[in-house]
Amino acid sequence: MSLTKLHRFLTATLEKSPQTARIFWPIFTLTFATIYGLMVLNVAFSAEYVVQDDARQHVFWMQRFIDPELFPGDWIADYFQTVAPAGYTALYWIVAKLGISPMLLHKLLPPILGLITTGYCFAVTLQILPVPLAGFLSALLLNHYIWMRDDVVSATATAFVYPIFMAFLYYLLQRQLIATCITIALMGLFYPQCVLIAAGILILQRIQLSQWRPSLSRHPQDYVFSGIALAVAMAVMAFYAVKSNDYGPVISATEAKTLPEFLSDGKSEFFTEDVGDFWVSGQRSGIMPRFGTILPIVTGGLLPILLWLDIIANRKKSQGEKSGSEFNEVPGVFPLLKRLQNGRLFLEIIVASLAMFLISHALLFRLHLPSRYTEHSLRMVTAIAAGIAIAVIVDALLSWGENKGKPIIAGMLAVLIVAGIILEPTWLKRFPRTDYIVGEVPTLYEFFATQPKDILIASVSEEANNLPSFARRSILVGGEGYPVPYHKGYYGEIRQRTIDLIDAHYSPNLSAVREFISTYEIDFWLVEAGAFTPNYVSRDRWMMQYQPHAKQAIAQMQQGMTPALATLRDRCTVFQTEGFFVLDSACILNPPS
Repeated sequence: MSLTKLHRFLTATLEKSPQTARIFWPIFTLTFATIYGLMVLNVAFSAEYVVQDDARQHVFWMQRFIDPELFPGDWIADYFQTVAPAGYTALYWIVAKLGISPMLLHKLLPPILGLITTGYCFAVTLQILPVPLAGFLSALLLNHYIWMRDDVVSATATAFVYPIFMAFLYYLLQRQLIATCITIALMGLFYPQCVLIAAGILILQRIQLSQWRPSLSRHPQDYVFSGIALAVAMAVMAFYAVKSNDYGPVISATEAKTLPEFLSDGKSEFFTEDVGDFWVSGQRSGIMPRFGTILPIVTGGLLPILLWLDIIANRKKSQGEKSGSEFNEVPGVFPLLKRLQNGRLFLEIIVASLAMFLISHALLFRLHLPSRYTEHSLRMVTAIAAGIAIAVIVDALLSWGENKGKPIIAGMLAVLIVAGIILEPTWLKRFPRTDYIVGEVPTLYEFFATQPKDILIASVSEEANNLPSFARRSILVGGEGYPVPYHKGYYGEIRQRTIDLIDAHYSPNLSAVREFISTYEIDFWLVEAGAFTPNYVSRDRWMMQYQPHAKQAIAQMQQGMTPALATLRDRCTVFQTEGFFVLDSACILNPPS
């Protein structure tokens, strides 16, 4: 293939691309999304007991859709069902009625959501730069983003941000009012925070810049479009504003600063001493938390630099034409930039996202977490900007090769750049990152699954977090994801349960254990081998948040006080497997002589 043909195939605009290229690029783009999706499915179905980490909290309760008798009166299940977005819940309910269990659906959804996201990302990029290569690169980089995070792969409400927001951007650029309003409504049904960003974008679109002075749009049809779309956004936000919450008010920033859960090393770490981490990379407080790969950020940041260099070159050319100097031979440095359109959308998304980020910090935690307003939107913006920037560089490189008579060097460099983007996952760690949890004690799950559906299990073991998903039985409290501390009514109960559990688990007084069992109506106690040692407690990040109770448990064991539960192992164990044993509460209350 000659350099000219390669140039045209790689960087020709949509209307000038060969027919084969127009067909090739969308298929090529979706092929990679399909491959990544299959890689995720391979992990999801690698064992009998597999569940995604976040799904352990946000999906387990949906097993009620298949069997309404599950999790009766379960405080944790009721809470997560209450706070789940309506659209997210409805989707799982509908599919469950079709015979597909929620635990299966949460494994099947990620590849589908990835394909939808990829298709819309490709289409959005072509609305900004109608070059198929740019669409391919943007979609590919966005795939690298989403499969290096556990958002989409979790199939929780967060997973729907990417396909729905991308669809919103596409229909907004197409000026399709009905479709735009539908996507805004879907955002509200699946991930309400995005509605506020969409509203900000709609407002910013009505502001025009004339010689860097803001002014309002003079086109009435623009106000009709934005007005109707904003009305839909306001209706969605009003729905959530009046929605009652049975779990008390949202915790304030002042109150949160007093809880170790929100401080450094807490399970819901927010307030850290590292300023850079707090404002930039903090998972809950930062603008760009743990993106997984920096390539889109770096290459996306090149786009404004390329625009600036092109402007300077064009100014020199214009000055040369006026003066007749040698600068009249200076071409545009990056010819493809002349095809750039709708570029201000980048700025609108960034400004709207940052505004909501700052407002969320100011109203902490009433608009939930600040990072939720920037992490997803900035991934999308930087991925699209990066794809466009790389396409512009490849085009400039091939143009240079044609003009300077160095086709081989230019062609090889262009191919290497594109190949480098494609091969990026080969040097990323844990690609794709699924955070799937594989159950390692199937006999334990099978034992509990044979017990009555209304049992309640107490345990300080990390394995307890898996029981609602794998055994479909209720736990008193769990240490991973279950103690969400944002609603005071819910967390106040969870915190008290945890404190009481730690005290009873390590109490040397059998009467205290029996009182705990009676108070919470515990049926079984799951105990991990080695749980009755000081090191077990001190190494457990979850228990160490609850002071002075954890330290008291450690001190008692160091002083030689044996926990009462440990003395009942031989008499009250009803099930035992390697690493775990289960105590029957009825036996603890009335142990055999």
